[in-house]
Amino acid sequence: MTTGRSGRTVRDLRRGNRSSVLQRLYFGGPMSRQELGPATGLSSGSVSNVVGELVADGLLEEAGVVDSDGGRPRTLLRVTPGSAHMIGVDVGETRVRVELFDLTLTELARTETPLLPRGCYDVGPVVDHIQAGIATVLAEAGVGTGRLLGVGVGVPGIVDREAPGGAVVHGQTIGWDAVPLEALLRATGALPEEVPYIIDNGARTLGQAEMWFGAGRGAREAVVVLFGSGVGASLITDGSPDGGTTEGTPLEWGHLTVSVRGRRCRCGARGCLEAYTGAESLLARWAERGGNAGAGGEADEEHALSALLAAARAADPVAVEVLEETAEYLGAGLSDLVNLFQPERILIGGWAGLMLGPYILDAVREHATRYSLHHPAGRVSIGMGSLGPDAVTVGAATLPLSAFFATGGRRAPVEPPAEQPGWQTSLEVRSGAGARRG
Repeated sequence: MTTGRSGRTVRDLRRGNRSSVLQRLYFGGPMSRQELGPATGLSSGSVSNVVGELVADGLLEEAGVVDSDGGRPRTLLRVTPGSAHMIGVDVGETRVRVELFDLTLTELARTETPLLPRGCYDVGPVVDHIQAGIATVLAEAGVGTGRLLGVGVGVPGIVDREAPGGAVVHGQTIGWDAVPLEALLRATGALPEEVPYIIDNGARTLGQAEMWFGAGRGAREAVVVLFGSGVGASLITDGSPDGGTTEGTPLEWGHLTVSVRGRRCRCGARGCLEAYTGAESLLARWAERGGNAGAGGEADEEHALSALLAAARAADPVAVEVLEETAEYLGAGLSDLVNLFQPERILIGGWAGLMLGPYILDAVREHATRYSLHHPAGRVSIGMGSLGPDAVTVGAATLPLSAFFATGGRRAPVEPPAEQPGWQTSLEVRSGAGARRG
């Protein structure tokens, strides 16, 4: 293989050229061959060769023609939607959502399964729900696995993607202690070996979705907050103005200590931010003061939050007080992100954030500014995410899509996972033994 002065082989250069053309058309297309040259920095000959390869592979197609200034009409190119598919999975704390997308992230099918009973996060049922959801969406859309780029999975907790046997999840708040989720999913044999499972923190997948397609597009540095039953965040420091590949860093922001010897958090510590701002905890605070917080579960939490908002809008003093406290704690928590990372934007997403945002956002901004240093506070904007409640699932689907771009539009090889010490992929483990919430 020929190697250039930079150490890159001809294959590396070709892969990089394919990746540049694919991403430019994906995020900025349709576009003509003549426009692709300046947009990618490639010569007209390289563009012609790469486009020819991608058309032959079925990844690009014609999208009409446009008149040029005094010359021949120019043919526009775009990414072929049905040339590949991705699956996004959101392992929430109350349900598992699975969605199938085409290459342009148009949703083709979805399924959602509640985790019952409330508070039961056994690994076995979660694995079963994911696999059943994958089979359901593929069958509903009539899609085979031949063009499936991969399955992206967003989960709560810390994900070690470099573990020897595949991604391992440390989800302390849901009782997952070094769960080898990738190996467990692979062991079911539900998908061919060449189809990868790519597992990452749910806040990071939310952040990637907002940066690629939502309110974070165009920002270089941003923090995207996931506000649901608990809270988390993702830090992006290398965003692209045109969207595209970004590497976010998940932050266990919800477990920042905001009150020494404060309220008990579900992680076991005291005084965590999540113990004052997560939907579960703020509803508990409302119930302690006489509010009707419902029976639990995400659907019940949504109903209870709606009731809390209605009470606050009706000037109920307890409801107003609880939401004012929540806004102040959230603003103080955001000020730590402002002071530490000095982002351009902070975006609030997650189902609870989307519900509460219109009511508390102004107060959150005010408190964040008051608790922050003046200079970083003056350059940050705080707003809402724009992708709605499916953002984690969309972001999970971008994980195999990002890998697809990195390989120039070719499926990356999958290495078989090594054995995980201390775990078996037996029926006993898959039924959840040893993986329940403490």
